[in-house]
Formats: sequence, C-alpha cells, structure tokens
Amino acid sequence: MKNVKCTKLIWSLIPLLFTLFFFSRPVYAETKEFKVGMEAGYPPFNWTQVDNSNGAVKIEGSKQYANGYDVQIAKIIAKKLNRKIVVVKTVWDGLSPALTSGKIDAIIAGMSPTPERKKTVDFSKPYLVSKAIMIVRRDSRYAKAQSIQDFKGAKITSQLSTFLYDLIPQINGVKQETAMNDFNAMRSALQSGVIDGYVAQEPEGISVQNAIHSLKMVKFAPGKGFKTDSSDDASAVGLKKNSPDLEKINQILAEISPKQREKLMKWAVTHQPQSHEKKTNWFINIFQKYGSLLWQGTLTTLWISLFSTIVGFFIGLIIGIIRTVPLSKSPTKRLGQKIINGFFWIYIEIFRGTPMMVQAAIFYYGLAQAFKISVNKMAAALLIVSINTGAYMAEILRGGIESVDSGQREGAMALGMSHFQLMRKVILPQAIKNSLPAVGNEFVINIKDTSVLSIISVTELFFNGQTIAGQTYQFFQSFFVISIIYLFLTFTITRILKFIERKMAGPKNYNLMANQIQV
Repeated sequence: MKNVKCTKLIWSLIPLLFTLFFFSRPVYAETKEFKVGMEAGYPPFNWTQVDNSNGAVKIEGSKQYANGYDVQIAKIIAKKLNRKIVVVKTVWDGLSPALTSGKIDAIIAGMSPTPERKKTVDFSKPYLVSKAIMIVRRDSRYAKAQSIQDFKGAKITSQLSTFLYDLIPQINGVKQETAMNDFNAMRSALQSGVIDGYVAQEPEGISVQNAIHSLKMVKFAPGKGFKTDSSDDASAVGLKKNSPDLEKINQILAEISPKQREKLMKWAVTHQPQSHEKKTNWFINIFQKYGSLLWQGTLTTLWISLFSTIVGFFIGLIIGIIRTVPLSKSPTKRLGQKIINGFFWIYIEIFRGTPMMVQAAIFYYGLAQAFKISVNKMAAALLIVSINTGAYMAEILRGGIESVDSGQREGAMALGMSHFQLMRKVILPQAIKNSLPAVGNEFVINIKDTSVLSIISVTELFFNGQTIAGQTYQFFQSFFVISIIYLFLTFTITRILKFIERKMAGPKNYNLMANQIQV
C-alpha cells in the first residue's frame, strides 16, 4: 500500500516534465528563419522600441521591436539569403552561448572579431570600422583632453567582456574601475560622477553626445589615441564554426558600399531614442511611453513566481513526505529508500548550493549544446525556478513535518495508521500551517529572483527595466520606477499572506472547554 501511494506521488511530477518536452524542439542546422542575436540596447548599433516604425523588426517572444544600424545590416543580409529575419534580444554575455548552442544563427551586435572570440566563433568581413574614443562630462577637466595620457589619475571603465576594457591600461597612472555590464550603467555612472569617463567606439560617442547634452566624446589625433589591432576597430557578423553562411554573408557585405554604410549609420544616429533629461516630469513620461513594457514585465514576473512557487511547493511536499518515511526492516526496501533519499539529498544540495542564474544558463544553453534540444525560454524559466524553489521547499516542509510533536506521531501509529494516513490526517495540516510564513517568503523571493532570468532573455520586469533605461538614457530614474513596482508587489503579497496566516490560526481567545459547555 505504501509503495502504491509513493508511486502515485512520484507520478504527479510527470506534468512538470511534460511541460519541458511540450515546449521543447530539436535544434536543426537548416531553417527558413535567420535568427540574429543582439542586446537591442546599444544605440545607434541596436535599440528597442515599442512599435514597428522606421523599419523596426519584431523581437522574438515579445511585443517589442528592434532597430538600429545592426538591424538594418541584418535585414539586408536576411533578404539576400532569402530568409525571414528574427531578432533575439539577448544580454551581451549571453550572445556567444546563444550562438554556439544554436539559439541564434548569427551575432550582429557591434561585436569585434578579437583573437579570443575567434577560438569559438567565426567572423565575417567587417561591416563597420570605428576607432576607440573616450566619453566624458562636458564640465569636467577631461573634456579638452588631446591624448589618452591626459587621463592620468582618472577613474575609467568600459563594458565587460570587450576589448575596450583591455585598452585602459595603456593610460599611465589610470584608475581602472571594475568593468560594467552595459553602456546604460556607464552613462549613469559618468553622469553621477562615479567615474570620470568610459572607453567606447565612435558611433557610441556620436550617439551619446547627441542624446545627452551633459556628456561629450573625446577623439584623439593619430599617435595619441589607443593602440589597437585592426580586428579591434572592426564590427563583424559572428557565426558558428564552419557555418555554410559565412561566404554568402561576406559576398553580401562586399556589395554594401562604404557610402551606403555611412548613410545607414547617420540614419541610425538620427532615429535613435533620445534622452528625456530636459523633461521635468520624467516619472509620468516613463509610464506614458513605456507603460506597456512595465505592465508586460510585471505580469511575466508574477506569472513565473506564482507558478514556480506552487509547483515548487508540491515538489517539496512530495520530497518531504518521502524523506520522512520510516526505514523498512526489509534489507531490499531499506536499500531502495536510502537510494531515493540520497537522490533527493543530491538534488537539494545542488539546487540550493548554486546560483539560479547559473542554473538557467546551463539548462537553457547547455541542453541545446549537449543534446541539440532547444527549450522555449519561458518553459525553461518556469522549470528552473520551480525546481530551484522545490529544493528550498523540501527543507522547509521537512522542518515543518519534524516540528510536529512526536507524541502525535506515536499515537497515530498506535491506532494503526499508515505513514501516509498519518501525514494526510495528522502531520501535514499542522506542518503546512507552521511552514506557511517560510513558504510565503519563498514566493516573495521568487518575485525578486526572476530578475536573474535576463541571462536567458526572459522579458520580465527587470529585463524590461533595462530596456527602458537604454531608451530614455535615464538609468537611475528607470530603475527607481522598477524598484517601486517590485516593492508594491512584495508588500501587497506579504500582506495577503499574513491575512491567510491569521485566518488559519483561528481566534486568539479560542477556549475548548467554554465551547463544550455552550454545546
């Protein structure tokens, strides 16, 4: 009887596995789509917008659109290849894994073909060549710099995992700050005085000084700027190793004249999102223009956190029940129980001992690389957060089960109850009630932890907040709005959970004897 019920509990996990395979598909080498990966947050190369104006391309899995110099180049390539262009919005650090795992067909994101990158990625001929420059504040003493050596003692940084950051040590006596994830953060740090400047490429400089009037681009005369390799100054299309598209793309790029490329870049600078720093009512402006992104991100965050908390609760409940089954006297059954408990122990330790961001990246990109299976990013998000939550819930509910007085357990067993009858009728009602505060806390944590899913490009609240910051050039203001939304969500849900706890606790003045007398 015990084995039958245990089997039923294990089989209840099948719907979760079904979700994984239902939303999964094999990765094929050939496709009619041309999936292009980019940040869609680095104007004038690429940016995100809320409509399809000016020839923007819809971003996969969202209601957003991408545009910019990279997008226009990608459209030309896709048209010549006779394939439909699909933009996959991905954080910078996720571009290479997305390519090598087959999530995208090409990287067109202002990426330089450095020797290090060439070890894992094949690059086309350059589609843009631009020099490294410095971005500073107009009112700083570095605004009139003529040479990179004029930045001696200055606090300088650049983007993480780019050759630009590696150029900084060429400045004697420079204070090289920690690299930053994106240009939005660098612009904000520069405006607030945290840094004195950041290294970028000329299109970024033109873009920034046109959009943010308090910032300026500093160009250097020959021999006074950064010493770079020719591959560093170039932006090229990244492709998988031995891609059959490489020669075709090189031919297509060769047909785009320097004059046409210059025209496209001027067009991108003109049409890029502009700063709203002169507008006093920035709060209302963000909601008016980007309210749909905020709403979409909030709903996605709530859906992932709610679904994952519920599924994680049942995973933890099943594991908690099975792990508290008394060891059988039969050597065979006893061994089987120990193996199952050992499996659950490994599962709990792995998922509680590693960051969720790492788990998401390994699962989403690793499955495709190792087994050629491409999982839908939303299905991957739901599965990863659910399994991660289940590991924590297993320990929470195990503690709740063990917190019930042992006398009740002994009394129930004396009445002839099986372990599962004991759990269902005596232990679990009390254990769940005792564990409810911790379960609610996991829900609140999940709301905040969905932000790590930006590594696999899930368009939740934080990811959309990054998009808005890139469009408005208002890093602090955008994330201030996002923080208010997070606070509203967590505060509201905390109040609801406390109300439920009070209802489950019953009246404070409950008197058993008085109730019996009244009856």
